[in-house]
Amino acid sequence: MRVAIAGAGAVGRSVAKELTENGHQVLLIDKSPGSIRADSVPQAQWLLADACEMSSLEEAQLQTCDVVIAATGDDKVNLVVSLLAKTEFSVPRTVGRVNHPSNEWLFSESWGVDVSVSTPRLMSALVEEAVTVGDLVRLFTFRQSNTNLVELTMPDHSPFVGQRVRDVPWPHDVVLVAILRDNSIQTPDGDRSLEAGDELLFVSPEDAEDELGALLSPKS
Repeated sequence: MRVAIAGAGAVGRSVAKELTENGHQVLLIDKSPGSIRADSVPQAQWLLADACEMSSLEEAQLQTCDVVIAATGDDKVNLVVSLLAKTEFSVPRTVGRVNHPSNEWLFSESWGVDVSVSTPRLMSALVEEAVTVGDLVRLFTFRQSNTNLVELTMPDHSPFVGQRVRDVPWPHDVVLVAILRDNSIQTPDGDRSLEAGDELLFVSPEDAEDELGALLSPKS
């Protein structure tokens, strides 16, 4: 897979390192000479250019990329890069970094963003996930399908503690994808029982979240 990353700061370099270690072809683009640190990710290609300029993206041969990641520290730049990648170069998948939560609503298909990653929101969700029992916590949004990755830690009072996965009347279109228990990942087989303290990960439509939370953790 060929991936172009606009923004060769700490975030862009970290993503590039992970991707290259997993065998992907990565191109890092940045207009600041100080950010071009080829020795930090030697397996990646590097391009000193302005990712908001069409000529730069043509030089990068963006039309050959499977994914474009807009990872700069400027939300305006990330939106422009995503829009150009999607509309001018028909890149199949775009990922946009959200730096300021107030701009999150802009990172949508209208601006060519398939997946938005908000660092403040993600950190907040992870804190909630770590300390909350019995409340549904939204971890990630899949914009193209209008679904979310959500987590709920089974409380002691849940009526389904000790019940098998197959016996729970899950809301329509909700999918249990993993059970985290005792520092390990359990597959959600139909015959596996649910236990208090289990961290359950679901892919759920937004309109089913309230029903899911009320099912597993009814309020007294």
